[in-house]
Amino acid sequence: MTNLNTPAHKAATGTGDRSRPRAALPALCLTQVTSWGIVYYAFPVLNPQITHATGWPAGATTAAFSLALLVAAVTGIRVGRVIDQRGPRAVMTAGSVLGVLSILIIAAAPNLPVFVAGWLLAGTAMASTFYQPAFAALTRWWAPDHVRALTLVTLAGGLASTVFAPLTAALAEHLSWRATYAVLALVLAAVTVPAHAFALNAPWPKAPPAPAHITGDAATVARGRPFWMLAAALTLSAFAVSAVVIALVPLLLERGCSTTQAAWALGLGGAGQTLGRTLYATIARHTRTTTRTTALIALGALTTAALALVPGPYALLAALSVVAGTVRGNLTLLQATAITDRWGTTYYGRLSGLLAAPTTAASALAPFAGAALASPLGGYPHLFGVLALIAALAALITLGTKPPPAPNQR
Repeated sequence: MTNLNTPAHKAATGTGDRSRPRAALPALCLTQVTSWGIVYYAFPVLNPQITHATGWPAGATTAAFSLALLVAAVTGIRVGRVIDQRGPRAVMTAGSVLGVLSILIIAAAPNLPVFVAGWLLAGTAMASTFYQPAFAALTRWWAPDHVRALTLVTLAGGLASTVFAPLTAALAEHLSWRATYAVLALVLAAVTVPAHAFALNAPWPKAPPAPAHITGDAATVARGRPFWMLAAALTLSAFAVSAVVIALVPLLLERGCSTTQAAWALGLGGAGQTLGRTLYATIARHTRTTTRTTALIALGALTTAALALVPGPYALLAALSVVAGTVRGNLTLLQATAITDRWGTTYYGRLSGLLAAPTTAASALAPFAGAALASPLGGYPHLFGVLALIAALAALITLGTKPPPAPNQR
């Protein structure tokens, strides 16, 4: 049996004290809250004020934001490759600087094209500072205890909207949207740039050897059937989940709920998401990789189907929203650990970037697609029925995501 406490093993897996910067985990928790809160969650709060003040169409400003997510999806592939080779410090620090510049460009934009250009730059900042680079850093530094570290970071990231949506709204009550964004850019600069520059300064551990069942490099894994089936499953699941979140309020309004009731149900779903993230480590310890993946995505399909079929009462709909949120919280960590569970940490950054690209794109397109499909399908309950079928298809695809066993294990 391999001794997991030997210096050689610790050096290979990144678990030794020297390879773990003590400040990295709390710093990444702080920067995830700040980056998500300012670069992502401030926009939906400020967008009504932006369109009112400028006369730009809401569809155009929202499309600019979605383009940023698509840029993040594509750029994330390169970011993951760089982190695998050189570590997260330079990438995440540069991403923080780009984030500040992009928010300042957005704040000062004299016209819509410059506004769009600012968001395109913000997409690169997202790819360099959001979950994927943080996951890559923690997986290399903390493996094999990375699930605990990833859980803490996602729990912190889940607070981004709780902290920055009210803060943004409070600033907007006293300042213009441009001045509000300028203040937020200063906060982003003060928190994230020094945190990434100084807290991620530990030596980057050498990548551990690939598991025995991997016979090629990252490109070989990425071309393999299990990887593409996993990408397809997680993309379909991400599309369904994102569409459900955005469409939940319209669904509840169709069910006869008030706007306040619908908003509370959505908020309770967010609380369920936090709960789900606290449960994932326990679930991971007691389930196999493929079983866990199939079960969690299937539970997402079941909760979506329940929301499609149950007309009320409100308390039951709110409870279903909490359960759906709990599943969503687990799915975030499921994707964060999907590469390590199947192919180890050797090529984590590159493979996770490839895996995140289609899922991020699907998440960006899902809100528009859901809104466009709701009317032709006959309303939001029917839309949720279709989304449940998409998630169920994703769960079936996961059955083919198990890599072949090592030769000596066949």
